[in-house]
Amino acid sequence: MVDEREKKYWVGFNLVKGVGAVRFRRLLSRFGALEQAWHAPLESLRQSGLGDKHLERLSQIRSQVDLNRYWDLLRSKGIQVLTWMDESYPRLLREIDQSPPVLYVRGEITSADEVAVAVVGTRRVTKYGRQTTEEIATGLARNGVTVVSGLARGVDALAHHAALEAGGRTIAVLGNGLDRVYPPEHRRLAEQIVSQGALVSDYPLGTQPDATNFPPRNRIISGLALAVIVVEAGEKSGALITAKFAVEQGRDVFAVPGNIHAPQSMGANRLIQQGAFPFLGISDLLETLNIAVKVQQSSARQALTMDENEACLLQSLSDQPLHVDELSHLCQMPVALVSSTLALLELKGLAKSVGNMCYVVARERGGEYPA
Repeated sequence: MVDEREKKYWVGFNLVKGVGAVRFRRLLSRFGALEQAWHAPLESLRQSGLGDKHLERLSQIRSQVDLNRYWDLLRSKGIQVLTWMDESYPRLLREIDQSPPVLYVRGEITSADEVAVAVVGTRRVTKYGRQTTEEIATGLARNGVTVVSGLARGVDALAHHAALEAGGRTIAVLGNGLDRVYPPEHRRLAEQIVSQGALVSDYPLGTQPDATNFPPRNRIISGLALAVIVVEAGEKSGALITAKFAVEQGRDVFAVPGNIHAPQSMGANRLIQQGAFPFLGISDLLETLNIAVKVQQSSARQALTMDENEACLLQSLSDQPLHVDELSHLCQMPVALVSSTLALLELKGLAKSVGNMCYVVARERGGEYPA
């Protein structure tokens, strides 16, 4: 768990364009805490992997941004900040490679959201796509599955609406700062989502909804979900980018079969040709993903707590095996404490021993298909 004082410096480095997951890890490894890194000399920061452009941007932000005022602004807008080190950081998202170090959240992400499915597709949805999207999102919500999407026009908005109307939870991942809603006509929808889920972004306040922001945010949409369902998508749809991220993250991809002559179905049909599951009904989806068991597991995890040591170790683990000695160094913990804490994480199904005192994160992998 990161306290409020330290968390302000996570936000500070998040304001520096180009400082992402890899550089955050290097800073933490070198300085131990980002408060120390924030006040460190530029040459010391250079040795931790920051280049000239990063250092120039950091110097500018140090001189122009009052982190205390910025923090107060976040709180005034009802925005909470989650970092890798926080217990409430989404478990599924934590599993992906280069998960965002900082998340801005309006609303609430709960342990119930560990059972989530992303529903994405074209902005130019057909009548068939509209009906199918509403059926999918309604079915997911009624079975206790959180619906994740991107708040865009078309399939995204329909999925959010249907989940809300069914009394379920939904999460919208934005490609801009949470101080604005894009597209603007979805402001009312966004407020409804806040009451039954969350708006999420890894972009700081003031970030505009530029076109270049949306492909990277799609990795968060797929990262928050057990699977991605592509309803309708053209050959160059952003939904296909989300599907590609899902495959890379080991998540299942479903696609709704469509008219072979309709441009909105070309992308989804192509996914099926490449090996994605054809979506034929909500019951098949729930059975393939073993949703009933996952809902039970999620409920069980609600009774489990995670302390600061567990959070640090979990944040440090990835697909690449790490020895307990390395984990001891990364988290500044005695080896004996590392071993006992890893044993607890194994019991919770969050870490896995691969032999020789090496551990990896325990992932819930679905069926992959060729890219």
